[in-house]
Amino acid sequence: MMNWERSLDLLEVHCQGEIGKVIVGGAPEIPGATLLDKMNHINTVDDSLRRFVTFEPRANAAMSVNLLVAPTRPDADAGFIVLQADRAHPMSGSNCICVVTALLESGRVPMQEPEAVVRLDTPAGLIVARAACRNGRCLSVSLDNVPCFAELLDRPIETPRWGRIEVDVAFGGVYYALVDAQQIGLDIVPGNARALAEAGIELKALLAGQIEVRHPTLTGVDEIAYVMFRGREPDGAVRTCTTLKPGRVDRSPCGTGSSANLATLFARGAIAVGDRRTSRSIIGGEFVAEAIGETEVGGRRAILPRITGRAFVYGREQLRWSDDDPFPDGFALSDTWGPQVHLLA
Repeated sequence: MMNWERSLDLLEVHCQGEIGKVIVGGAPEIPGATLLDKMNHINTVDDSLRRFVTFEPRANAAMSVNLLVAPTRPDADAGFIVLQADRAHPMSGSNCICVVTALLESGRVPMQEPEAVVRLDTPAGLIVARAACRNGRCLSVSLDNVPCFAELLDRPIETPRWGRIEVDVAFGGVYYALVDAQQIGLDIVPGNARALAEAGIELKALLAGQIEVRHPTLTGVDEIAYVMFRGREPDGAVRTCTTLKPGRVDRSPCGTGSSANLATLFARGAIAVGDRRTSRSIIGGEFVAEAIGETEVGGRRAILPRITGRAFVYGREQLRWSDDDPFPDGFALSDTWGPQVHLLA
């Protein structure tokens, strides 16, 4: 009989092709009075759980894992923290859609048809999700994201490879640098995924030395988390390609990146409250991003974005957590994780 001392139970979920597994049982308690405190504990004190679930041999490069936790605020049904290979992050649109779908389709939050409302506690703030439901399935999820704002528009930066290029920096739940892909001479197509990934990670490193960010109210949210390349489609959609450490691209259209891009459009006066934009991923998946309101964050004019997409629960998984596991902290090799795998150290 196999001896399972401890185990983690996960639901396997993807959103438009981007894997966002959800830990639904067995995780240790994370210290902290708020979800932001818990995220910062993972990032600064104890990252053993994150490493266990996001590195080989239990994981692969192109995925995230969402830690489901009890909410720390009375107006939320559940809480979650996004765990990725580099660190824990405060918010992700595709992962949030995965979490809502997992909660409803597993019965952990009661499903109401035709629409179920799920309130989620996150390190970035409260997310209110509305899921269109039928016959026990989530057909789509609309997230009312936290307030998002542009920090910098058309900021020039010097690069060794591409010369001077211009970037926008905006907060969409995490901080993004948004770069028009034409500036680096690459189209956002599947065949360029590796080149885009490596370009994005190179730019992220350059930006760290040239641009500082610090969220006015969220302690510890003080880095540009991702570089998102963008382009314009003939039908008016925004083509998106978010790049993640150590060198991969988001398979989904990226909900927080789409929110950040919406904030830049709003700051430029290119959209108004009520306007929508379609975001299309490198593999053709789509989110709808809508500006549903205007607010203010730390003196910055901000928008309230709504992101709509769909996720699919495709399996269940149980991970054995044992003291004699030879790789409790996991590992990552450049053959699959890319040549910049050292950036995870």
